[in-house]
Amino acid sequence: MRLLKIFYFALGILLLGFVIAEIDLAEVALQVSKVGFGILVLVGIYFIAFAIDSISWQVAIRGVPLNGLWAYRIWKLRMVGESFNAVIPAGGMGGEPVKASMLKSHYGINLREGTASLILAKTINMIALVIFLIGGFALMIQAQALPQVYEYVAGAGLLAFAVGVFLFFVIQWLSITSLTGTWISRWRMGRRVEDILHHIHDMDDRLVHFYTETKGRFAAALFLALVNWMLGVVEIYYALVFLDRPVTWAEAWIIEAVAQMVRTGAFFIPAAIGVQEGAFLLICGAITGSAPLGVAVSVIRRIREIIWIVWGFAVGALYSLNSPKEENV
Repeated sequence: MRLLKIFYFALGILLLGFVIAEIDLAEVALQVSKVGFGILVLVGIYFIAFAIDSISWQVAIRGVPLNGLWAYRIWKLRMVGESFNAVIPAGGMGGEPVKASMLKSHYGINLREGTASLILAKTINMIALVIFLIGGFALMIQAQALPQVYEYVAGAGLLAFAVGVFLFFVIQWLSITSLTGTWISRWRMGRRVEDILHHIHDMDDRLVHFYTETKGRFAAALFLALVNWMLGVVEIYYALVFLDRPVTWAEAWIIEAVAQMVRTGAFFIPAAIGVQEGAFLLICGAITGSAPLGVAVSVIRRIREIIWIVWGFAVGALYSLNSPKEENV
């Protein structure tokens, strides 16, 4: 596994090297310098998006009040967890155990409930992403501003991703994991799973209860997750405004949709190194006619990501200074 992670990291570095070889770094640096204090606006946009996504997770935690205090607590936990997600090569899941553990140790939310809420939040986020990508793909077809090969690749990727998310959702909705575990336990070689079946049943019950008994929360969480993805379009739009190459809102949506689809498909590469840069180079180059401009947009987003990672670990450091008992007061 360690060798595989090293291979994926090396693959990302190789892709990044290819991107660098294709563009003029001096031109990219010149473009980035145009942003100036506009980076504060972009960080502000992402702050709003991150806060909204935190509330979406809050809505998925059964028994947690929907008030400002808990919104602040969940926001802090996401800051810490997402920082780990960004630096641990685990497909954006490295920080999830951190979130569940901190929920339990600092706020008394048991691990089963915390884990269930994280599964729900991830599922809802992916469903919202599918909706967002469908909108971007429709705009791409309508605009006809990209080569047909881009449309074919994007369509195939979207179809595969949508099917995967749908199956993941159906598995939860129909408690297929529990049913499969029960069936396996009937066989002599599968009796060992009986000890963990009650844990599986409990988790499935929590997921099904949320989807079927708290439909209002489900709808609210899905709406908030979709708003979060749409704010990514706002970030791209204003980034290009600050770079003196404004695009339409539809073009900004297309750029963000392609970038997110590529990042999702390359989840195994740490921080999407090279992948994000390549995606922006291709899609921005196709829409704006300037490949260096696309890489500049990627660099600006990297700057924002670095700010967020440092901020998240700073929040984590403050948590480490406070005992769980103090946090529960």
